[in-house]
Amino acid sequence: EAVGQGQGQGQAATELSRSHSASAPPPRSLRDYFTELSRDRDRDRDRDRDSEQGPPLLPTAAAAAPLPPRDPITSGDLFIAVKTTNKFHRSRLELLLDTWISRNREQTYIFTDGEDEELKKKSGHVVNTNCSAAHSRQALSCKMAVEYDKFIESGKKWFCHVDDDNYVNTRTLVKLLAQYPHTQDVYIGKPSLDRPIEATERISDNKVRPVHFWFATGGAGFCISRGLALKMSPWASGGHFMSTAEKIRLPDDCTIGYIVEAVLGVKLIRSNLFHSHLENLQQVMRADIPNQVTLSYGTFENKRNAINLKGGFSVEEDPSRFRSIHCLLYPDTPWCPRSGVY
Repeated sequence: EAVGQGQGQGQAATELSRSHSASAPPPRSLRDYFTELSRDRDRDRDRDRDSEQGPPLLPTAAAAAPLPPRDPITSGDLFIAVKTTNKFHRSRLELLLDTWISRNREQTYIFTDGEDEELKKKSGHVVNTNCSAAHSRQALSCKMAVEYDKFIESGKKWFCHVDDDNYVNTRTLVKLLAQYPHTQDVYIGKPSLDRPIEATERISDNKVRPVHFWFATGGAGFCISRGLALKMSPWASGGHFMSTAEKIRLPDDCTIGYIVEAVLGVKLIRSNLFHSHLENLQQVMRADIPNQVTLSYGTFENKRNAINLKGGFSVEEDPSRFRSIHCLLYPDTPWCPRSGVY
């Protein structure tokens, strides 16, 4: 499925009139809908920390002993966008297809920059964004723009973005998101910085102003509720995401944070359950692995960086440790060694 950037800017506005729950009738009017979306916003803001102190922290224990669901959902309510590029289809995506995507094909959408018939046979949803394969901020924002439009088009409740070096534990992800109504303003993930990012916002050709905000790093993954995503439409739908990114001249994940925090005034909910290759993954303990939402692998301080997990696969056979993680979570997987101790 090949797409471009020129989606109709009325796409998200049209979605406002859709029913987002099979059990609830649609709002009587647009005003009623937005009343529903922001019903608890003031109460939620009172709970948040001041932005200079950091976004609210969701402790690791929250996944192990979650609160009663406020919005019962299933994995089918998720739209999981995996951003990749053609050169990583074999080296990275095949690992994901063998592991976590194998149990989540219908809710996983792969966004890439080239045609691949073999990949289409293995995955249910492959979107050729027609974006550049370069790792530039423009190319990254181009892909995120398509991800956003495809999510709005899907009608699903939650948009979750991850990279092609992430393992996603959807069981824990569902438990986490069930604590938040999808009609409210929810932006949840993990910052890669210990302070708000400072940027320059272009107001006109010769006028700029400073702006600072928190953002969840795309390398660890983040999720946005449908209610919030619809409010982002004027700055994100169609070609608007690209022009918004140019206003601050920052990559795609920063642009998401800019729209949510700086423009809409919604605070990032920080969760330590998301992990990127930018952190020391060896600090994640084996007992905590089932309670994490995302995991990753790569290098950290010029050393191999992966979860320290012993199992039926050697480090040479499973350098990312994703196969070992998958066998820990799903020991009934046919290719998992029966003699392995995880």
